[in-house]
Amino acid sequence: MTSTPKPGKQALYLTTPEAAEFLRLSPKTLERMRVDGTGPTFLKAGPGLRARVLYRQSDLVEWLEAFAYGSTSEIRDA
Repeated sequence: MTSTPKPGKQALYLTTPEAAEFLRLSPKTLERMRVDGTGPTFLKAGPGLRARVLYRQSDLVEWLEAFAYGSTSEIRDA
């Protein structure tokens, strides 16, 4: 089980499982979106391929807000 920030305490950086929980997605979906370039902005904590991936909570909110619609007729597939 991942640890989500307690009310009143906001984590600046979330790990992939924490970010996935915040977005109500699976970690695998978030990983696939990173590869495809369709997901939220992420950071790498250090050099190299094995560096930990982190997400700013503000970037997650901004990414999600970009998918706000007023009706289903507005939704178009890319």
